[in-house]
Amino acid sequence: MRHRLHVLLLQVYQRLPTWARRRIVRTVSPSFTVGAMCFIEREDGALLLVRQVYRRHWGVPGGLLERREDSDDAARREVFEEVELAVELVGEPTVVVDAEPQRVDVVYRARPADGVDPATARPGSPEITEVRWFPRAELPELQHETATALELIERRDR
Repeated sequence: MRHRLHVLLLQVYQRLPTWARRRIVRTVSPSFTVGAMCFIEREDGALLLVRQVYRRHWGVPGGLLERREDSDDAARREVFEEVELAVELVGEPTVVVDAEPQRVDVVYRARPADGVDPATARPGSPEITEVRWFPRAELPELQHETATALELIERRDR
């Protein structure tokens, strides 16, 4: 009986218009927020970190994607909004799924764009209180999400 009901519901679902199927999926599926974060590296290997007014530890520039925004565009936009630095994305991103807060982060490596002086990075948003380049061997205490993402991209690139 249960199997027949399942098959019947799938047949009804198949006949629905696309917009109705999408609405059903969005209603019954868990929602995740999607963000982009960027590890920006200088030529000497130093990483650009930011301090956010609402967080205790250091992180990297990033934020949520806007509706219908590509994650590459979001990464570049967030970096420019937060530290006023144009960047070039390097390689393929790493995706981090965190089930508990229902968050997906698309994690990028980047470098300052050609002709951009890395020393010009500065807070460009009220949420950023400090911007600083750190040598890899001297990284401060990182936000949990930042530390997890850094570990994953470094492991991937070994």
